[in-house]
Amino acid sequence: MTRGQAERLMPLLDELMAIHGLTWVDLDAIGVGVGPGNFTGVRISVSAARGLAMGLGIPAISVSLFEVLRGPDSPRDTDPELVVLQSQRAGLYTQFFTSGRPAGTPEPGANGYAAWSDIPAPSADRIRGAHATEIAKALTATGQGVFTGTDGTVPSDGGAEIIARIAAAKLALGQTGTPPAPLYLRPADAAPSSDVPPVLIDG
Repeated sequence: MTRGQAERLMPLLDELMAIHGLTWVDLDAIGVGVGPGNFTGVRISVSAARGLAMGLGIPAISVSLFEVLRGPDSPRDTDPELVVLQSQRAGLYTQFFTSGRPAGTPEPGANGYAAWSDIPAPSADRIRGAHATEIAKALTATGQGVFTGTDGTVPSDGGAEIIARIAAAKLALGQTGTPPAPLYLRPADAAPSSDVPPVLIDG
């Protein structure tokens, strides 16, 4: 949808529940994709998940696109791995995983990697995600180690089923974490509102 996502979201969830013969009280947790992604879309989904979770008294569980690239068994995959995500505007971003969890924040930050050769050799021999095979070859050629790559991209639907499976795995492992928050790789580029703010009257 190009617009109207906020208005469509809750009716869509009601329809999905009805298809499977469920009601809200049947839920044990809510998994939500926190991005990186569309600024407004991520804010809508995270806000909805947090509100529903609070109202239902169940956890809302964050799942990033880096985890989606690792696949539905990401929380149980304890082998160290570097995950590479292709940004539409800013090159490549990486996040290191160990013990089934992200280790630190995505790198390198707002500017992204412009080329495979810019990516520092990870402290793991596994690389997964965008251009992973070529990155592994390039890093191996530098003599810093032997790296293996598995190419992968985020599914066209944003990985909805994978997000649900990862959230279920985290719930089973007790990894519910803190309340979800959007994961942004660069500052928002939305223009400030041109509306004149109302005058505040004292007294």
